[in-house]
Amino acid sequence: MASGAPQNSSQMACDREIPGFLNALLQDFPAPLSLESPLPWKVPGTVLSQEEVEAELTDLAMGFLGSRNAPPTFAAAVTHEAISQLLQTDLSEFKRLPEQEEEDEEEEEKALVIFLDAKGLARSFFNWLWEVCSRWQKQVPLTAQAPQRQWLVSIHAIRNTRRKMEDRHVSLPAFNHLFGLSDSVHRAYFAVFDGHGGVDAARYASVHVHTNASHQLELLTDPAAALKKAFRRTDEMFLRKAKREDEKARIEALGGFVSLMDCWRVNGTLAVSRAIGDVFQKPYVSGEADAASRELTGSEDYLLLACDGFFDVVPHHEVTGLVHGHLLRQKGSGMHVAEELVAVARDRGSHDNITVMVVFLRDPLELLEGGVQGTGDAQADVGSQDLSTGLSELEINASQRS
Repeated sequence: MASGAPQNSSQMACDREIPGFLNALLQDFPAPLSLESPLPWKVPGTVLSQEEVEAELTDLAMGFLGSRNAPPTFAAAVTHEAISQLLQTDLSEFKRLPEQEEEDEEEEEKALVIFLDAKGLARSFFNWLWEVCSRWQKQVPLTAQAPQRQWLVSIHAIRNTRRKMEDRHVSLPAFNHLFGLSDSVHRAYFAVFDGHGGVDAARYASVHVHTNASHQLELLTDPAAALKKAFRRTDEMFLRKAKREDEKARIEALGGFVSLMDCWRVNGTLAVSRAIGDVFQKPYVSGEADAASRELTGSEDYLLLACDGFFDVVPHHEVTGLVHGHLLRQKGSGMHVAEELVAVARDRGSHDNITVMVVFLRDPLELLEGGVQGTGDAQADVGSQDLSTGLSELEINASQRS
């Protein structure tokens, strides 16, 4: 996570874009969806547990609005308003019958889990989103136009020679707007998650970690502690998801089998969906994330987040030289620096998925004028940790009081 001051010129441009976006959206969707109308997004599975609803639907909305080029601040604000409205309603109409509990489950795991129909929820949520957009077309609230720091973020990700792309990344500059935070700290959230042997764990973390972090009381005073709690909760949620019957049926439909040993295991060896909290491997493989917090002074250059497909072949101490060389060749433009870093890793023999994200904390032109800030000592905290069978690359966490 990171924070900083707003930039007014970019905000003015954003304010001009909002009316055009709303007009185009409501022209394409002139009325709420009927029961027969096709959904404008792909539903995440057949059911959602009640604890998954907020994050999964938020992810749907942000993806949908982003695909329509909604201004990021506005997209976050309208998503927050719609999800808040939905969660205040009675969701019992979407309730699915609970699945049978296993007799040998631990006592604390026997609490009734409420499952909700994912498709019905997604349809209802879109209609709430439509209602908020219709209302805001007449008058956009000031909270949806509040200024925020404009981040220059360069992102590039490739499957490389692997059969599938299992990395996931998140760039969320409007964190406060998405979760209704109104204190004096301008927060942003950036993350890279490295899947291993499957994308399920990385995908789940990319959807749920930041939502779980937003609900931690420590976020306002100790963001590192908030992130640790968020990872722990996401880990617990994913383990519960991995035990659900829909996961078991999915694997068996592919010709595998699932057995219950210390936890549900695929073909007697691997945890379901490559769970980020593999019980069998604990305490040797931990679900506890490392986290650090640094108060920014304004002199920091950039944050770099990457998966092991990059760092396995590019040592940390070479990063600053590579970035500075790119800025020299591009005359201070940092838009495509991530592409060059990915190419360097590929050329050095990396066969893994490669994801690189560079978040500039200062104007790249200033970096050229000031020269290299050291001989390879990174100007931001970089953390990485494998979680269970394949989630790695912890978020950067930096906090600055305004």
